[in-house]
Amino acid sequence: MIAILKYNAGNALSVENAVLRLGFPTMITDDIEVIKSAEKVIIPGVGEAGSAMNYLKEKGLDEVIKSLTQPVLGICLGMQLLCEFSEEGATETLGIFKTNVLKFPPQELVPHTGWNDFTILKGKLFEGINTEENCYFVHSFYAEICDETVAITDYILPFSAALQKDNFYATQFHPEKSAETGIRILKNFLSL
Repeated sequence: MIAILKYNAGNALSVENAVLRLGFPTMITDDIEVIKSAEKVIIPGVGEAGSAMNYLKEKGLDEVIKSLTQPVLGICLGMQLLCEFSEEGATETLGIFKTNVLKFPPQELVPHTGWNDFTILKGKLFEGINTEENCYFVHSFYAEICDETVAITDYILPFSAALQKDNFYATQFHPEKSAETGIRILKNFLSL
């Protein structure tokens, strides 16, 4: 069973629909025991870092996420919460990835909304995907490039489009909204 984390953020239903279309049983939940026993965990996200982290802490999910050993995928805000710190609300986040989340420069077009390709792609999440393929982004904050960066996109400046460390994977873009390319990326994760 694939657990989709229920927390103070949106987008869980579209992720659930994409996973179900791929033939995997899934459940949207904040139940700690269900999350711990799930085959894989997805942390979706559309929302604000501070209120999302408050919900995770209130439910004890912050420590649970850090302790997970099965494959975990963070999407958009879910990815940003796996980093160390977010400028959004000056929020201390989970610290899985050793990078910070910063706001795009204010003089530019923000949020970054639309389809973008990649300058670098590597790792299991991107098997069968090439850098010219596009995924759908919508975000005002970005993760800095770091040692755990496995995909880079350039919008205003180069940033981490995906991160990976041990059993933790994350994408700034929305694979569930990224047509065939996104479905292949989701399938790669679900097949780990």
